[in-house]
Amino acid sequence: MPLVVIVGCQWGDEGKGKVIDFLAHDADWVARYQGGNNAGHTVIVRGEKRVLHLIPSGILHPNAKCLIGNGVVVDPQALVEEMRMLEQSGVSVRERLFVSENAHLIMPYHRKLDHMMEARRGANKIGTTGRGIGCAYSDKVARHGIRMHDLRDKDAFARKVATFSPFYQHLFESYGEEPWEVDDVVEEVWRYRDEILPLIVDGVTLINEELDRGKNVLAEGAQGILLDVDFGTYPFVTSSNPSPGGVCTGLGVPPRKISKVVGVLKAYSTRVGAGPFVTELHDELGTKLREWGGEFGATTGRPRRCGWFDCVAVRRSLQIGGITNLALMKLDVLSGLDEIRVCTHYRIGGQTVNVLPFGFETTEHIEPVYETFKGWKQPLDDVRKFDDLPQAARDYVIALEQLIGARMDFVSVGPDRDETIFRSKELFRGL
Repeated sequence: MPLVVIVGCQWGDEGKGKVIDFLAHDADWVARYQGGNNAGHTVIVRGEKRVLHLIPSGILHPNAKCLIGNGVVVDPQALVEEMRMLEQSGVSVRERLFVSENAHLIMPYHRKLDHMMEARRGANKIGTTGRGIGCAYSDKVARHGIRMHDLRDKDAFARKVATFSPFYQHLFESYGEEPWEVDDVVEEVWRYRDEILPLIVDGVTLINEELDRGKNVLAEGAQGILLDVDFGTYPFVTSSNPSPGGVCTGLGVPPRKISKVVGVLKAYSTRVGAGPFVTELHDELGTKLREWGGEFGATTGRPRRCGWFDCVAVRRSLQIGGITNLALMKLDVLSGLDEIRVCTHYRIGGQTVNVLPFGFETTEHIEPVYETFKGWKQPLDDVRKFDDLPQAARDYVIALEQLIGARMDFVSVGPDRDETIFRSKELFRGL
C-alpha cells in the first residue's frame, strides 16, 4: 500500500516531472492533488520533450493510470486540448485517465477576472499566469464554485451559472469591462463536456480502494512548498497547498497512508513571477544560468529569475514537508563555473536567521551570507556513478547535504531520463 508523494522544495520548476517519470515506471497510479494548468511538468525521453500542464506525468507510462484529484481546479478546454495533444503523439489517454467528480472547474469568467485583477495591481502584481486558477479557488472557498459532477446535467449546470452570474456581471461592469451572457458561458464549457464526462469518477473511493488493494500510487503536486498559500512567501504564492498536507485534502486519503515523501530541488534557485528572492543574481551570471538551464516557464515561457542555492529557504520546506528522500536536479548546469556560492543563513537587523521567515514581502533588509565552493569544468552528462563525478561536484553535493541536514539519493546530470545518478536504492524501495 505505498503512497509516495513528490513535492518541490523551492519555488516550483525544480524538475519534478523527471522524478515522477522515473518512479512512475513501477507505479500503478499517478494522482495529481492540487493546482491547475498554471504549472507545467517537462519530461524528456530519448531526446523527445513533452510538457504536461494538467494530466499527471505518469500518463507517459503505458501501464500507469492517472487521476486528477478533487484538489485540482480544471479548465475544461485545457484538459481536452492536452488529451488531444497526447493522443496525436501516440499516447493512449482516455482509457487511463480519471477526474474526481469533486474537482472544481475553471470557468471563462475566472480567466477574465484573473487578468483584470492583475492589471489593476500595477506595481504590486502577484505574477499570476492569467489562467484563472486563484479565482476558481476563491469561488471554491466562497462556496459558489462549479464542480465536475455538475457536467452531468446541463439544466442544473446552467442554473448554477445563472445564479452566480450577477456577482460577476456587476464586478466587471463596475470596472468598465464588457458584460457576458449566461448562455455563452454555458456553451463555451459544454462544447468539451462529452469528452470529459466519461472520465468523471468518485476519486476518493477509487484511490483509497486501490491503496487498500496494495497498488503503488504516486501523488504528484505542482509548484513548490515555498509557493504554498499557507507557508510560502505570501502574497506571492499559488492558491493551493503544494506541501504534503495538500495530498490528504486534494485526494481524500488519510495521512497514515503516506509512506514516503520525495523532495525535489535544483542545485541552484529559481522562481517565476514576483516575490522576494534573497539569492537572486541580477548580473550576467544570472542570465547565463537562465540560458544554460533553459529556465523559461513550461506553461507561459516566462524567463525564470535565477540565483544561488538558498539553504535558509530549503530548510523551511524540509521542516514542513516531512521529506524522507531528496532528488537534486540540474547539477550539470553549474559545470564551467570557477566558483559556486551557497547561502547558509540570513542576517536581519543584526540577527542570524537559519530558516526562511514568514511575513516578509521584500528583501530590502535581508543580507544573505554565503559560503563559496570550488567549481568544476568537466561536463557531467555521461556520469552515472556518484564517485565518478569531479571531486568539486561531489564536494558541492555533500556540502549541501550537511548544510540542510538531508541526503540526496537522486542526482540529475542532464535533462534526459537516462542522465541520472542513483546514490541509494532506498528511493525506489516500496515501489
